[in-house]
Amino acid sequence: MIIQKDASLKELNTFHVEAAAKYFCEVRNINDLELLRTTDQFINEQKLILGGGSNILFVNDFDGIVLKNDIGGIEIISESVDDVIIEVGAGYDWDKLVEYTINSGYYGLENLSLIPGTVGASPIQNIGAYGVEVKDVIKLVNFVNIDNYEHFTFSNSECRFDYRNSIFKNELKDKVIITSVTFSLSKIEKINSEYVTLQNYFAEDESINITPSMVRDAVIEIRRSKLPDQQELGNAGSFFKNPIISNSEYEKIKSKFPDLNGYNVNDESIKIPAGWLIEKCGLKGKRFGNVGIYEKQALVIVNYGGATGSEIFDLSEKIISEVNDKFNIELMREVNIF
Repeated sequence: MIIQKDASLKELNTFHVEAAAKYFCEVRNINDLELLRTTDQFINEQKLILGGGSNILFVNDFDGIVLKNDIGGIEIISESVDDVIIEVGAGYDWDKLVEYTINSGYYGLENLSLIPGTVGASPIQNIGAYGVEVKDVIKLVNFVNIDNYEHFTFSNSECRFDYRNSIFKNELKDKVIITSVTFSLSKIEKINSEYVTLQNYFAEDESINITPSMVRDAVIEIRRSKLPDQQELGNAGSFFKNPIISNSEYEKIKSKFPDLNGYNVNDESIKIPAGWLIEKCGLKGKRFGNVGIYEKQALVIVNYGGATGSEIFDLSEKIISEVNDKFNIELMREVNIF
């Protein structure tokens, strides 16, 4: 275990903005955490836990210690004819996990293919895509309290999952380090292709027998057609959450914009696409110096090269302001700002 000083974070965030950490350390296992917690840098400095860097925007240098969570490994905890329970290290690459499960005949994660980041970030954000949220398959989340190094295991219900939200984004934010996540997956092929984008993808051949592997391939193709390569254009994927509004608000907007589509959350509220709102403000594809809104997906802010974190943040403020002015809806960022 090595603690670096004045470490560059440019290659550790998918926006590729210049930023530095006062101290930096890679944590590869529980023993590293045990050693680290006795150091002056860990005891005395502000702390930031970094996974894949895909959901973060550095506006400033970080005046503290950045801990890169690289805890890996996959362990089968139990297995039956119908299902399997696996525990995965928090630093394991998310999409490699999805690929592993499909190849192993374990199902439930295929709709979450190609989401950037690590396993440890998945419960924090309650990542979701194409009609599936990770809370649907999480059984346990294991973590360590930063202050006293006490180990905890939370059940699914204790994680207080909500839309792009969890206890780890609220009460426990910056207070714990997730070490592993336990998933309960099916060994029976259960297809979730109800999301309209997937329905349209498979609509050309109604006789096709859709498999989980085909769902994964479809999701990858759809995502790649809409999202830029993070190595070519720095981005964090979807920058904003899809807002949830009341039925009456939805009908009011729908009366003016018949092309608006919504998804029922419950009897009183509907989730609408943030990208649609941004596009209706005329911002899709617009460039402002080194930053812009991606031409194929208005939810994505991109770094065309050389942009600062402040430039990206300022553009997000502009988007929030214009959507609020036009629709009286305040967009919420998915990306964490530091």
